[in-house]
Amino acid sequence: MRAAQAGIVVNLILAIIKLIAGIVGHAYALVADAVESTADIVSSLVVYGGLHIAAQPADEDHPYGHGRAEALAGAFVAVMLIVAAIGIAIEAIREIRTPHHIPRAWTLAVLVGVIIVKQLLARNVFRIGSETGSTAVIADAQHHRSDVITSAAAFVGISIAVIGGPGWEQADDWAALFASFVIAYNGVKMIRPAIDDLMDRLPEADVVQRIANAAMSISDVCAIEKLKVRKVGLQYAVDLHVQADSHMSLHDAHIVSGKVKGAIRAAMPAVDGVLVHMEPYEP
Repeated sequence: MRAAQAGIVVNLILAIIKLIAGIVGHAYALVADAVESTADIVSSLVVYGGLHIAAQPADEDHPYGHGRAEALAGAFVAVMLIVAAIGIAIEAIREIRTPHHIPRAWTLAVLVGVIIVKQLLARNVFRIGSETGSTAVIADAQHHRSDVITSAAAFVGISIAVIGGPGWEQADDWAALFASFVIAYNGVKMIRPAIDDLMDRLPEADVVQRIANAAMSISDVCAIEKLKVRKVGLQYAVDLHVQADSHMSLHDAHIVSGKVKGAIRAAMPAVDGVLVHMEPYEP
């Protein structure tokens, strides 16, 4: 949530700087970059709101918690990227067909500063997203990273226009058009993990294997089957069938199921709920 707050503040400052520099410096690629930063502000607000809702405990109306809000926020951010890319592409094509001034050379200095700041922000947010396993935070980091790409494309386009002189005015517009395709690609790429979380797709194989190994580490467990794992927000929910000695008492079976839950949670702290169904072992 602090990463999202930082993104809001940084993007607000950069959007204002890029918009003013783009208008005054006759650089549409910089204006398009400002639009992308504005989308970053909205995406960070959405991520912040999604994480705030996801952090709320379970209640009577939501017995399984509010974790889905985190995945919804990630999906919304991805869709926003695609919409922003379409808007930038339309405006870039319009600018290519419209004669205009050569961009000012000083706008390149603005872009260098923007690229450095956004790259540092993207790396920090991505690190936090990877550590927490947050789909929304990783999507927000990708959004910041796409801003770096648009700024780099704008730098190349404006440089060509400034060096080439008259006749090369549209170079920065072509750069903005190229950046729009990159942004759209990132949006499509980002929406998949969010949809996977919403559709209860099985997590990565190593996550499932760690849970299976933890369950089998209990001495009284003879076998496991029907292991189901789904991600809910920043945590995982586990359902599995555990097979034990058929002559075991109900009380002892209950003790075994408790040990299985404890072992899984110890091996995977991100696991929140574990539902164990005990069955008699039949070789």
